[in-house]
Amino acid sequence: MYFNRYVKANICLILNLILKSLLSTLTNLMHLSQSLINWYSQNKRPLPWRETRDPYKIWLSEVILQQTRVAQGTDYYHRFLVAFPDVHSLAAADEQDVLKLWQGLGYYSRARNMHYTAKEVVEKHNSIFPDSSAGLKKLKGIGDYTAAAIASICFDEPTAVLDGNVARVISRLYATDTPVDSNEGKKTITDLAKSLLDTNHPGTFNQAVMELGALVCTPKSPACNTCPLSFACEALKRNQIEKFPNKTPKKSPTIRHLNYLVISFTKDKDEFILMRKRTGNDIWKNMYDFPCLESKDASDPKDILDTCVKSGLLGEFPFVVRHVSDEYIHQLSHRRLLARFIRIEVKGVPMLHDNITAVRKNLIAELPLPRLVDRYLATLI
Repeated sequence: MYFNRYVKANICLILNLILKSLLSTLTNLMHLSQSLINWYSQNKRPLPWRETRDPYKIWLSEVILQQTRVAQGTDYYHRFLVAFPDVHSLAAADEQDVLKLWQGLGYYSRARNMHYTAKEVVEKHNSIFPDSSAGLKKLKGIGDYTAAAIASICFDEPTAVLDGNVARVISRLYATDTPVDSNEGKKTITDLAKSLLDTNHPGTFNQAVMELGALVCTPKSPACNTCPLSFACEALKRNQIEKFPNKTPKKSPTIRHLNYLVISFTKDKDEFILMRKRTGNDIWKNMYDFPCLESKDASDPKDILDTCVKSGLLGEFPFVVRHVSDEYIHQLSHRRLLARFIRIEVKGVPMLHDNITAVRKNLIAELPLPRLVDRYLATLI
């Protein structure tokens, strides 16, 4: 009898301790969440997409801001809304017009996917965006992060976002050693973010975490003295802020040597330049550059010209090499492009090959062009 009473008393004591621990943890999480939201209400930047809950505008801003600084993305956001004020107008647009408006932002698959998704929303969803993250992720180009952002901001779905800013804040707050760009790390960070999430104001909370990462918990020299979460930051307690977030080592970028042939000719007193539309599943799909001979290593311009002549691109006409540019370096996420432009004037009208068209020199700027080609054209036109 005494033993049973002893066991019951200890079980009650253990359960009471567990309950107190859970209540304490819940209180701390609520305190963290409220501190963050209070900070956000006083310090958030007055960005235009924060003045709306229109899923089209939120979606547009999220796509533009992927891999893009806010200052640059804001200008593009306004331009797109002027040109395409709603999902109907974007869906009805010509892809070339969308790519041209996107020019300079890079990662052009974002623009192509955005255009495709606009048509899908109009045609398959009666012009209404799905109101859940699960439904949004079924649309092309919308992943976990974008779906969570739209669903929480526009539809109050209690789902946490995970982008670079969130990963940095959470990894420092809890001093997580797992690389944040690994599958395990992403799951860990997402679970921790969910535990902090204010389910009554999920959109506000998500924007607050991202804003904290952008303004305070920055990659270098974070302003820990002004951080609303500093009282609970494990990395700060350890004096190891710069150690987090932990990431897997980056692979060296692939180097590609591009030898561009800037071929011009005169017809009816107008100067034309041959342009190539990129149609393969490679960089800059459906954009325009010049005919190009790619080589494994840096090649002698004479060898490139010999190959060009053998290809028949110049026809049987005489030609003059006007200029060979210095090397242009263009960095993409996983590629390093080393490009050279060989300016060739043909004394005749060459035959056009697949995907190559003759464009009046003064109209080239109207085409959607990669930034690399645009940089060269600035010296040519």
